Amino acid sequence: MVNASLVSMTGFAARRGHAPGHDWGWEIRSVNGKGLDLRLKLPDWIDGLEPAVRAAVARVAQRGNVTLGLRVVRNEGGEALRINAAGLDGVLAALAAVLARAEAAGLPLAEPTAAEILSLRGVADPGGEAEDTGPLLAALLADLDALLVDFAAMRAAEGRALSGVIARQIDRIEALAADASNAAEARRPEAARALGEALARVMAGAAEADPARVAQELALLAVKADVTEEIDRLSAHV
Repeated sequence: MVNASLVSMTGFAARRGHAPGHDWGWEIRSVNGKGLDLRLKLPDWIDGLEPAVRAAVARVAQRGNVTLGLRVVRNEGGEALRINAAGLDGVLAALAAVLARAEAAGLPLAEPTAAEILSLRGVADPGGEAEDTGPLLAALLADLDALLVDFAAMRAAEGRALSGVIARQIDRIEALAADASNAAEARRPEAARALGEALARVMAGAAEADPARVAQELALLAVKADVTEEIDRLSAHV
């Protein structure tokens, strides 16, 4: 019987979650692989996320090419952009200097929009200057546990299906091997008579032939025609 705990290396799972200030979506998929090849696509601004995710995935998947992605966005309930006044003053002064020098050189430039200025590094900080990502990390890892439960369940379900397929194939091989063994056993008397008749024909047509040598050659043919060893080996594999 095939091991009932057989687990497939193919699997997929996805989840969406949210916490105050953030929404996110997980997706994990895997295909066959000799070992565990884990590829992560994670936000790099959440402290401690990558090592924690690697450890969690390794607990449920020992083999397969596994790809896991996470997308995190700030929702409307999050903190508004906070203007870094000193940074904004510095950027505005630099822009004024650039515009003045360009105009003096006869290269007038279009004035930047407020949105373009906000996008510059150091002007605005989403969620504050020193956002604590600890609570978000805890929420993400709790949701990751549920994602991995779904992922492992799919791999286990496919493993059970594969186990049934393999078991049926092995049962069929076992039945065919038994049929072959019975057929070979039933043929033994007929094969012995055929060899005896062949020996008699050879001796009748060549009186000078050595009976012992002819019998030896016929015995070799009989050994080659015997499938007992192959059937025994097949039964051992089953």
